[in-house]
Amino acid sequence: MSYDVAVIGGGPGGYVAAIRAAQLGAKVLLIEKDQLGGVCLNRGCIPTKTLLKSAEKWRDLQHYNEFGLTADNIGFDFKLVTKRMNQVVEQMQKGIGQLIKSNGIDYKVGRASLTAPNQINVNTNSGTEQYSARKIILATGSVPMGLPVPGGELPAVINSDQLLAMNQVPENMVVIGAGAVGIEFAAIFQSFGCNITVIEMLPNILPNIDNEIVKRMALLLRKQGINMLTNTRVTGIKPGNRGAIVEISNGTTTQQIETEKVLASIGRIPVVSGLGLDEVGIEYTSKGIKVNAKMETNVEGVYAIGDVTGEYMWAHAASAAGMIAAENACGQNVTVDYKAVPGCIYTTPEVAMVGLTEQEALAQGNEFKVSKFNFAANSKAVSMGETDGMVKIIADRITDEVLGMHILGAHASDLIMEGVLAIQNKLPVKAIAHTIHPHPSLSETIMECAHGINGAIVHQVKRKA
Repeated sequence: MSYDVAVIGGGPGGYVAAIRAAQLGAKVLLIEKDQLGGVCLNRGCIPTKTLLKSAEKWRDLQHYNEFGLTADNIGFDFKLVTKRMNQVVEQMQKGIGQLIKSNGIDYKVGRASLTAPNQINVNTNSGTEQYSARKIILATGSVPMGLPVPGGELPAVINSDQLLAMNQVPENMVVIGAGAVGIEFAAIFQSFGCNITVIEMLPNILPNIDNEIVKRMALLLRKQGINMLTNTRVTGIKPGNRGAIVEISNGTTTQQIETEKVLASIGRIPVVSGLGLDEVGIEYTSKGIKVNAKMETNVEGVYAIGDVTGEYMWAHAASAAGMIAAENACGQNVTVDYKAVPGCIYTTPEVAMVGLTEQEALAQGNEFKVSKFNFAANSKAVSMGETDGMVKIIADRITDEVLGMHILGAHASDLIMEGVLAIQNKLPVKAIAHTIHPHPSLSETIMECAHGINGAIVHQVKRKA
């Protein structure tokens, strides 16, 4: 069969691209080897946030007396927690399926590979099927990186996919890697009573995030009971009575940690093998498929989006790229703009950021100003009992244009959009500061911080010079 557009991969980039192409009048084929929604829906964003919500509610229950409440016999059943998680995922899967059907998209389950720039083989349970398409969009995503240390293949060593499949909380767990995924899982399972040790070979957790935010977040995680070892390498893993023994070194001393599970969370790699890239002549590296601002590969008519390109491994970035690729595949002329891609880490409290960190602004030689505002000075945060955190804005010293915004605090993933809009549209801080924000609300932390760029914060004690 012949199509206008074929999309390989049904994750947040692929299915969005398929829908957008269909909206533009194209005859569309969507091919997915596993389940609609990709990693984000099935083994990433959605299940982890569902677990996190249960963890947050459990934490709230444990602090009920602080809000004048009384309760007896509180507890949790982790099997029911994971049952709800699976129900949420299933509901979302069905929703995407309905979207695919309502947009008239043909959907095929199987493993796809290119045999020519406009030819696709799909291996299904019933055999190999062949399709052609004028334009092809590759959206095959990424997979967890394997642990390259002796013993990394032991049964006790698991990745994030395997951890989400567990229906009981381990007594203890070593998390290798303190990036967003590792820290999120550490926070979630610590909330449910798991004894967590995080091991990171770099000097700080959460690399590429503003140093001040990282330092505050590290203090809060330690306060919550998470043991974090930075500047530390895992040198080997061997079987132990409880599961595994993790051997670590900080360069001067060595140590062994006995644990039930070891979560390998050292990053993700693009899925490029088996796609027929070499046969068709598509350029790629170990970091992913090379694309331009239109999401075009070097082969005419073939596009690539999302994790498989190695650019911004966030679901929302993949969806945005999917829209761009679909529109170009349907004859439009649009380019992607990555200058304002928000990043969010769903710990308690959350971390969110967009634009330049203070360290990046310094490295680029920018002349800039910095303002900070603490959640503890916000009335809504105090009433919620969520006073940990801060907002930090970086602005150009001459133009006052917002260069970066960084938030540690409750609902940071929602609040960051003011910074995204400001950076995307090159707005000065006064556009935020002089906009009336509702009271009481957490959004006032953004407004107050914006006022602070020019020394006009009202609800924060002025520091002595």
